[in-house]
Amino acid sequence: MNYQTLISPTELANHLDDPKWAIIDCRFTLGNPERGRRDYLEGHIPGAVYVHLEEEMCAPVIKGKSGRHPLLPLQETVQLFSRLGIDQEVQVVAYDDWTPISGAVAARFWWMLRWLGHERVAVLDGGWQAWLRAQMPTACGPERRQPRTFLPNLHLEIYASMADVKAALLYPTWKVFDSRTADRYRGENETIDPVAGHIPGAINAPYTENATQEGTFRSVEELRQRFRTLLGDTPARKAIFYCGSGVTAAVNVLAVKQAGLGNARLYVGSWSEWITDAENPVAHNG
Repeated sequence: MNYQTLISPTELANHLDDPKWAIIDCRFTLGNPERGRRDYLEGHIPGAVYVHLEEEMCAPVIKGKSGRHPLLPLQETVQLFSRLGIDQEVQVVAYDDWTPISGAVAARFWWMLRWLGHERVAVLDGGWQAWLRAQMPTACGPERRQPRTFLPNLHLEIYASMADVKAALLYPTWKVFDSRTADRYRGENETIDPVAGHIPGAINAPYTENATQEGTFRSVEELRQRFRTLLGDTPARKAIFYCGSGVTAAVNVLAVKQAGLGNARLYVGSWSEWITDAENPVAHNG
């Protein structure tokens, strides 16, 4: 079976010994970048390989020009996937332990693979926490996979640049969504980026509202209702999602896909890139 959005712990557990399944541990904590690697070494899903968000999944930050988690260049992304033993025959499952919904960094990894045309990739619903709750097996120490040759097929239709966002805001047939929590959207509680507020015209759609109390994704029906209300007559292909640095917004992109509404776009640079240009307008409140 080809998994393209979410997968349950039980479904994943049936494939732990399959060499054509790659499990990627994406655990990462803002403000404590080494915690994820340390936690991985202490315990992880058997066969999982650790990938560090800032050291391996992102390009170096260019102060005053890039966002906090810049997109890795295409060729370096290809090299990363090849090193992780991913090719067109491999089913990939990514997971993390993000709260309040597991899957933020894993969703960024999911999006990166889809950006290069690999659709056989899913996020573990509920993440590491759900795996432990299900009393599934764990392993410790580093693991590696045999390299494979990843062949990219670039899908620019799911990517959005700053210029794309500016253009979208000029047309009523497009919508731009801010995936941060409502207080950060309104500029009331900005503790990460140096400028508070949001992109004028953007609609607030907190990524956290995709979550159940257990940290899993809401049902397909609930997600479909949520995003049909947000999108209105706008098709998913004309919807752009951003957040602080292009990570948690990927949760919304994944949720739209899980809801069966199609492929939305991710503004990877997000708010932290937008504010590097002093000429870009900033809005506050609703």
